[in-house]
Amino acid sequence: MFSTRRIRRCFGAFLLVCAIPATAPVPAMAEPAVNKTYSYFRIGGRTAEDLDRELEKRGPITHATGHRHPGATEIKFGGDVTYVEKGGQCTVGGTRVTLRTRIMLPRWSNRGKASSDLGFIWDTLSADIKRHEERHAEIARNHARQLERTLEALRPARTCDALEKDVAETTRRLLEDHDAEQLRFDQVEAANFDARMSRLLQYNMERKRK
Repeated sequence: MFSTRRIRRCFGAFLLVCAIPATAPVPAMAEPAVNKTYSYFRIGGRTAEDLDRELEKRGPITHATGHRHPGATEIKFGGDVTYVEKGGQCTVGGTRVTLRTRIMLPRWSNRGKASSDLGFIWDTLSADIKRHEERHAEIARNHARQLERTLEALRPARTCDALEKDVAETTRRLLEDHDAEQLRFDQVEAANFDARMSRLLQYNMERKRK
């Protein structure tokens, strides 16, 4: 007996959207479908102290901390799995992991009127904020690839119900690993912020003088 069974499944720690039609074909060993977008929030201010207050007042609130931050990356995993029953076993016929990331960054309304010194500091800071958030998106992409490869490689089970449980447990474990790596990255970056900014300002100043 040969039959296929499609089960739509969403993954992830944040708000998830599963938009793949139940009748859509799923290519085996496909790369995750990754979509990345950007949005911006405006801040005002004319001094460094103003900028600090504006970022604290208008920055996005993250689910992980409940606090506002200078930037944030919203991550949404989704996915679709095909199960194939044949010869008394159930196997994964194909997987499609989807990933949507939205990077939220500050945009300073008064940048064009700023003094050269404050503008220099802002350009250095805003570039570092963007680099930080791009790394969050990269971590998510790496885990999406790992999730898809791992699900494709799952061993057959006696029933599709049992294999579906394996898929759910594997997904839960790998997404917990993803969340832990994101947290570790934030902790390291926070601990090194002052030293990193001093180094970046010095480096950019030397480049500016050349």
